[in-house]
Amino acid sequence: MKKIFLICLMSLFLITTLCSQENNDFYDNTQTFSLNGPKIHVNGEVENPGLVDFSKLKKHSVMVREAKYESTGEVEFVGAYRYDGYSLFDVLKERYVDKKNKQEFDSVIDLVVVVENKSGEKVVLSWGEIYYATELHQTLIATHVSPILPTKTEDQWPIPQETRLICGNDLLTVRNIEHPTKITVLSQPLSFEINREISPLYSDKIGVYKNKKCIDLIQTIKKVQEPRSYPSVFYGRGKGFHGVQNFTGKPLKSVLSPYFQVNEQNLRSGFFCVSAKDGYRITLSFSEIFNRNDNNDFLLIDQGKGEEGGRFRIFPSPDFFSDRAVKAINEIHFMVY
Repeated sequence: MKKIFLICLMSLFLITTLCSQENNDFYDNTQTFSLNGPKIHVNGEVENPGLVDFSKLKKHSVMVREAKYESTGEVEFVGAYRYDGYSLFDVLKERYVDKKNKQEFDSVIDLVVVVENKSGEKVVLSWGEIYYATELHQTLIATHVSPILPTKTEDQWPIPQETRLICGNDLLTVRNIEHPTKITVLSQPLSFEINREISPLYSDKIGVYKNKKCIDLIQTIKKVQEPRSYPSVFYGRGKGFHGVQNFTGKPLKSVLSPYFQVNEQNLRSGFFCVSAKDGYRITLSFSEIFNRNDNNDFLLIDQGKGEEGGRFRIFPSPDFFSDRAVKAINEIHFMVY
């Protein structure tokens, strides 16, 4: 009888313990709030501009630790949140691109996407960070929010009221603007001569440009820090598998940081066009270079002069595809939209 009583007592203890345990989903244990917002229009270099029909799109979630600049320039922590909404990947998926510069360069990797809100604030993303990234659906038009609260304090975070653009890979969340109303797809504005007959494809220096003015020439990569090495199964969207390779170089942000200030305006609306000797070019947003929360830095590599040319090239470590791995780089242009 005593044995049966002990078994029952132990069973009751186990049931009570299991029932008192919290859900293992730490991001879904508080109330979810709806965000108010207007309709959003897509325009620019697309064949089918118009309003976004969110009813046809799947919802995604992104977890964000929000931090922004104060008026003093210091960084202020705002709160931690789960945002639910519709990714720019899906919003733009069936907006067929009609590039302004398609006769010169028909690839989409030099496109930028500008998101504007009702206050006229503008945020720039590269097409690549939306469509070429290994981790997709990180940029949302958020329609719902849930605070992620610590369990050992009584901290409470302010609850946003309006729809928001959420850039989930950003360290400082200055691109998370409220009340987005318009999305514009654009080609970067510069023109470069196309010459695919250059052999070997080689450039011994990189011109750094600001407002179309050359401000310096990079002829060597300074030893600003230890090089990084990233192994990669290198795979292109067009030509497929390029081998398993190890890429060693310096973070592009450390090479460019002497020329460009990391501030709110540049993080929001700055972008780069990186071009090669043969006219190949890509765009990179300022934020995806300088403001990452995943430490997946773009590398600038000095590979010397080989049989297939060189010298400087980019390794896009955040990307699934290799298409933004520009080689024989001869110009890097900085612009603010």
